[in-house]
Amino acid sequence: MAIDFYWGDGSAHCWRVALALEYKRLEYRSHMLHFELQEHKSPQMLALNFRGRLPVLRDNDYVVFESLAILYYLDRKYPQPPIFGRTPEESGVIMRVICEYQAYAEPPLKQIARALLDPRGRDGDDALADEALAAAMHRLAGEARTIEQRLARSDWVVGESFSAADMMIYPDIRLLLQTLRAPEARELAARFLPVEVNYPAIGRWLERVAALPGHERTWPPRWR
Repeated sequence: MAIDFYWGDGSAHCWRVALALEYKRLEYRSHMLHFELQEHKSPQMLALNFRGRLPVLRDNDYVVFESLAILYYLDRKYPQPPIFGRTPEESGVIMRVICEYQAYAEPPLKQIARALLDPRGRDGDDALADEALAAAMHRLAGEARTIEQRLARSDWVVGESFSAADMMIYPDIRLLLQTLRAPEARELAARFLPVEVNYPAIGRWLERVAALPGHERTWPPRWR
């Protein structure tokens, strides 16, 4: 077995794959690429992923990219412990929750993160930009309440064990919390923080994930 994992520091999509590799206790070679140097768009990387994006995983001669596809491949190739459920019914719920998250929660979360991490990217009138961010946070807060309800009933997003649903959502929540610490995010942050008060089940879940074996190795270096 020779797994090569190509990733970028601070990428929530890459973090998903790192969580899966560590949870399955797979041996892999870690290749951190620097976004600011455009290393993910080098000829070598474009030969692996013509879109020039990360993460990319190479397992011997097989190459797969897109974080959800990588998680699915790893679970089919190395099924223990499973991350897409132990029954067809559980698998269906996990995939449904992931699809819901990608459709309804991820877009406003990414919108907020992009605006706060790179304020120069905010086009047009500041008031309109602030209004758009407030609307995004309102949508995200509603989706966070849905996740909160799930975690109030179970330790994990779906079922009784850590799954691909947790892996898809956890890095994005961490990214959101990181960006909401910015001084300019104070008003937006008031709708979400402190997590342990506004979303106590999510707060406990964040701690459970952080306590998993190998989690420390997945933490983005720039956040240490």
